[in-house]
Amino acid sequence: MMADQTLLFHLSDIHFGLEDDRALDWVMQEIAEKRPAAVAITGDLTMRARHREFDAATHWIRNLDVPVTVEVGNHDLPYFNLLERFTTPYKRFRGMLDLIDRELDLPGLAVVPLKTVRRWQPRWPWSHGWVTDKALQRTLAALDALPAGTRALVTCHHPLVEAGTRGRAWTRGGDKALAELAKRNILATLSGHVHDAFDIVAQTSNGPVRMIGAGTLSKRIRSTPPSFNELTWDGTTLKVCVRNIDDVPTEAMQISEVPEDAMPPRTPEEPVAPVHQVPRVDPPVH
Repeated sequence: MMADQTLLFHLSDIHFGLEDDRALDWVMQEIAEKRPAAVAITGDLTMRARHREFDAATHWIRNLDVPVTVEVGNHDLPYFNLLERFTTPYKRFRGMLDLIDRELDLPGLAVVPLKTVRRWQPRWPWSHGWVTDKALQRTLAALDALPAGTRALVTCHHPLVEAGTRGRAWTRGGDKALAELAKRNILATLSGHVHDAFDIVAQTSNGPVRMIGAGTLSKRIRSTPPSFNELTWDGTTLKVCVRNIDDVPTEAMQISEVPEDAMPPRTPEEPVAPVHQVPRVDPPVH
């Protein structure tokens, strides 16, 4: 990388328990060789938040040997133990608690977290996103405290899409969050959840906000092979390259709109990436 450029890797939806070992070995090698300034992981480290899945995730992340920030995904909250889900939902992150919702300060660039996961919500399924006022205010306060001239990326698990989404898969409070983020002139939001990459612009009452999504590094693919985003910031432009083992071009890996969920598209109106690597059967959930 040139001295005046900042390289950031954006990973998401690794889903240990159904991880793709070949993809993870490749990503580990890419990180070791390219030495990004940081790695942002936008949630769903595990499949069912089992102890053994968290142990594997912790071991892998701790061996990256670069600064890391981690968002909590809906798959990372206790799935079978409701008492733990309600009382100590982040207990199983104990091996990496210092990485959860960690703000990163890079040269001229900050990575600021926004929580979109709730242990419960008054609708079903609980896997949907929800930006509470408290979570949003925490993020806005962090953005407002940044030094003058510092640009920011906001990391969250769920895409901040509320209106215009098919079905019920909106992120409650997403429109409000995007409108407030537009006031701060952030570079983009970084998210995961849908298992396909995207790079779209959301229009808000306060102006546009760029939304960048990463694909999955698991066996639960939607319409693209396992991938991650390589982000390059030169102080003026944020470039996105969707990296994948098959060397499919970025434009062929990105969907044009946010889908309802991470399940493979089964009807004509559902967004599909141009590479169109849709699995013949729905992925396992175990």
